[in-house]
Amino acid sequence: MTIKPSVVRDEYMLYIQLERNYSSYTATEYATDIDEFLSFLTVEGIENLHDVTYVEARLYATTLYNKGLARTSISRKISSIRSFFKFANIRYNVPDYAFTVLHHPKKQEKIPAFFYEKEMEMLFEACAGSDLKSLRDYAILEMLYATGMRVSELTSLKTVDVDNNLGIVKVMGKGRKERYIPFGSFANEALTTYVEESRPRIMKKEEHDILFVNMRGKPLTSSGVSYILNSVMERASLHTKIYPHMLRHTFATHLLENGADMRSVQELLGHSHLSSTQVYTHMTKEHLRKTYMNTHPRA
Repeated sequence: MTIKPSVVRDEYMLYIQLERNYSSYTATEYATDIDEFLSFLTVEGIENLHDVTYVEARLYATTLYNKGLARTSISRKISSIRSFFKFANIRYNVPDYAFTVLHHPKKQEKIPAFFYEKEMEMLFEACAGSDLKSLRDYAILEMLYATGMRVSELTSLKTVDVDNNLGIVKVMGKGRKERYIPFGSFANEALTTYVEESRPRIMKKEEHDILFVNMRGKPLTSSGVSYILNSVMERASLHTKIYPHMLRHTFATHLLENGADMRSVQELLGHSHLSSTQVYTHMTKEHLRKTYMNTHPRA
């Protein structure tokens, strides 16, 4: 029985979007990885998925290495194709051992960047102000640091998602999984001031329920948040690069440094697997090591 790769590919894309609720960004990455592999099969003259063996899988991995791709990129591509073949195996009984037994390249351990508490204080000081824009920017900074939510989660927040009385925000995470994150008095005060004093005046004639808006009253985008944070960095005179996810890393690191348990941090971040959260233990250990080396008389 001939199983055309393109047919399975289209069915798989529908499956991960409609049944698995993958985001459009994730689905696009999967599509790119799979399409590249299917192009490789075309060059190799393979028109039937049943004909793909470990030889082809190993050869494809070699071509990825020869392109000079990072090990993390190669690992992701192999994972995408492995999931694709698992789907083909369930639906069409296509053997999936070729990529199941293919060795993943070992990932380089990279400690995510984060801000120290003193640096966070400098950011808040640089962001403070009584004008409409400053009130909005301050609320954004407080919410990102107080909750550790992703920027995509922040920009999709609606006004009804925030309960100021309880100090809890409802977040729609990856795979459309809801979670509730508490936030403290600083974020609560900043958010209340923004909602009551800044947002209505920025909105003007705009009518929608998205919480954070740009200065034209339209829903704020992820790139808009990046622009805001970079502006704050410049005013704080911090000589380092910033990206929105750094505040998520900072949130997790500071919680763990101050005694939070790993499972609680996992729940707050919305990680499906504890292994995703464990990277932050390396960050706290590295911070402790540097502190020790810089302060102990006999280090």
